[in-house]
Amino acid sequence: MADRPGRGSSRPDGRDEPDFDWLYGRRGGRGGDGDDASRDPEPTRVLPTVGRDGRAGPSARPGGAAGHRARSLYGEHTTPVRRPVSAPPAPRPRSSRRGRRPGLRWLWLLLLLWVVFLLVVPLIAWSKIDRVDASPGSGRPAEQKGTTYLLVGSDSREGLTRKQELKYGVGKGEGRRTDSILLLHTGSGPNLLMSIPRDSQVDVPGHGTTKINAAFAYGGPKLLVRTIENNTGIRVDDYVEIGFAGFVDVVDAVGGITICPKQAMDDPQAGLHVKAGCQHAGGRKALGYARSRHTSGLGDIARAQHQREVVSAVGHKAVSPWSVINPVRYVRLNMAAARSLRVGKDTGMVATMKFAYAMTRVNGKNGLTCGVPISDLAVHWDPVRAKRLFRLIAEDRTADVPRSLCRPSGLPNG
Repeated sequence: MADRPGRGSSRPDGRDEPDFDWLYGRRGGRGGDGDDASRDPEPTRVLPTVGRDGRAGPSARPGGAAGHRARSLYGEHTTPVRRPVSAPPAPRPRSSRRGRRPGLRWLWLLLLLWVVFLLVVPLIAWSKIDRVDASPGSGRPAEQKGTTYLLVGSDSREGLTRKQELKYGVGKGEGRRTDSILLLHTGSGPNLLMSIPRDSQVDVPGHGTTKINAAFAYGGPKLLVRTIENNTGIRVDDYVEIGFAGFVDVVDAVGGITICPKQAMDDPQAGLHVKAGCQHAGGRKALGYARSRHTSGLGDIARAQHQREVVSAVGHKAVSPWSVINPVRYVRLNMAAARSLRVGKDTGMVATMKFAYAMTRVNGKNGLTCGVPISDLAVHWDPVRAKRLFRLIAEDRTADVPRSLCRPSGLPNG
């Protein structure tokens, strides 16, 4: 039987071999024995390569040699075998920072609440402060550089019980009188705190020559401001007044202060019994120290010095970081100040805060502390030295104030 092109060859026994061209395809041209002689008896199967992304590699592309060979092996319409696509890499664990974000959010929230607390407490306290009209009207000195505050320590017993009056040794006085009068000037030079002894002999408008604290008794803050401006030529910009009860509360709110009497002081009228040297003083002791005038030959002059010492110490403690860090102390201080202060109607919250800060910078390198220059213990102002000091303050030239004009007692050698 003759061989047919494309069929299997005959065996020696005369039987035809099976034709597997349908499976393996033809390697040569169509038909012919020459094709049988060049056929690979066991052709190797070439599998197409698959990339990591699941796409066929270059060897499996229809245009490539491997692709042609694959078509020869599997036929024209056979789909190449693909390897299974590998699973995508597992996602990386989240950074540990993400795990800390809830904690940071809580920290920011607490910080925000703390800032709100620091702002709200003074606003509430400010709403409780009494206002008083301290502007004398027309006829005042012209506007001056810098800012001058008038601080008045009132001996008002308002807010004190009878038991407290006896405890603090302030008696049962009626009305309001000035126990202390201080001018604080701030500007281009160092801060200057000048105390005016309450027994100073000056001209009080409408009442002749008398003690300066009589102006407050006759006409309140308005007449006191006018009296000071007429006798000094210094314009008063802001008015601040503090009473006995408030003074004790403020000192206690800051945890007490340090006083440094140069000698032992025993003054039953002021309720004061202290030894010489620096020591801690609570509100009651600090009040007695600021009011005492019977333990020194300087009388009211020595009291003015004690008052400046106490006010400066209170201001220093009030602006310490602990007053802000400790919430209890912060609330007590603000509320005590609110109960004790009266400010002028033209004195705003910012001006009051500047005043409190300035009071901490009146000693040593930070400022000057003076008494009004006087010529005798009868508290008559020195006509030459006093005018020179007043003019320097009015012109905002505190840096030019010589030591001869800024004495603690106000005396030429004191």
